[in-house]
Amino acid sequence: MDVQRTGSLVRPPSPMDSLEKQLSCPICLDMFTKPVVILPCQHNLCRSCASDLYDSRNPYRFSGGVFRCPTCRFEVVLDRHGVHGLQRNLLVENIIDIYKQQQEGKSDSTETLKPKESKEPMCQEHEDERINIYCVSCQVPTCSMCKVFGQHKDCEVAPLPTIYQTQKGELSNAIDALVASNSRLQVLLTQLEDACRAVQENAQRAKQGLAERFDLLYAILEERKAVLLDQIGKEQDEKVAALRALAQRYGERLQASTELTDSAVRALEQSGAAEFLLASKGLITKTKDAAKASLGEERPEPGFEKMDHFTLSTEHVEAVLAKMGFGSGGDDEEFEDAEEEEE
Repeated sequence: MDVQRTGSLVRPPSPMDSLEKQLSCPICLDMFTKPVVILPCQHNLCRSCASDLYDSRNPYRFSGGVFRCPTCRFEVVLDRHGVHGLQRNLLVENIIDIYKQQQEGKSDSTETLKPKESKEPMCQEHEDERINIYCVSCQVPTCSMCKVFGQHKDCEVAPLPTIYQTQKGELSNAIDALVASNSRLQVLLTQLEDACRAVQENAQRAKQGLAERFDLLYAILEERKAVLLDQIGKEQDEKVAALRALAQRYGERLQASTELTDSAVRALEQSGAAEFLLASKGLITKTKDAAKASLGEERPEPGFEKMDHFTLSTEHVEAVLAKMGFGSGGDDEEFEDAEEEEE
């Protein structure tokens, strides 16, 4: 059975319904509240809703300045300004103003966009009175009854929207100043980090240069040590060689004297006078000459074995090294003065 559906049963969506849907925030599901910010993915949010979404208690928020668009899940990366760094969508804000003006001109039967529920603050002293004026003298919002009969009757008051716009502008300026201050602090932090890295790099170069200078000193000392040890070794070899040559000569003479003594003793043991006299004259001469020669033998000079002249005086060098420091330009002069005194 065919059933014809008339417009009274199924009403097609009107253009205003589609516009109403487009002007709804995907977070609060109400009409956008200015200022409206546009995300890089071209979706819009109330800035207050975006702030809530960026808050750490919101499950959409990630670490750092990153959160996801609730409509398409696009990852939005914020700069150091946070949500205030997002661009405002002035076109959507103008469309909202036009839409509200058209809705106000329609009858009450026209289906309107559901406004955000808002609880207006009430006066604490007059519970039935809304807070609708601002006491300039006391710097507090209050109600009309307080101005007429209450504690603010002698105070200067102003319309609440006027003070609202003024203080809103002051807060916006303060936010801008704070953002600029944060930028300066970020620059300062970057400069401090760069300075820390520069200090570490310069200290490393200074340590390396100091180690190289000390390695050079070690090399000079080792080289000088080798030269001085070589001098001691040469004189040692010369003296030992001279003493050994003299000892060899004395040994040979001692051996000859011993043989001569043995010959003379054997001659004394002979019983025949003629045989003794034939050899005695020569033996007597040789024995006397050998005895005289032993008295005039060459001997080492007194103190020949000493090596005291190789004593090295390092007190002046030790004093200079003990005073060695960074940027001490007088060390060379002190070293030269110490060398002159030593000489």
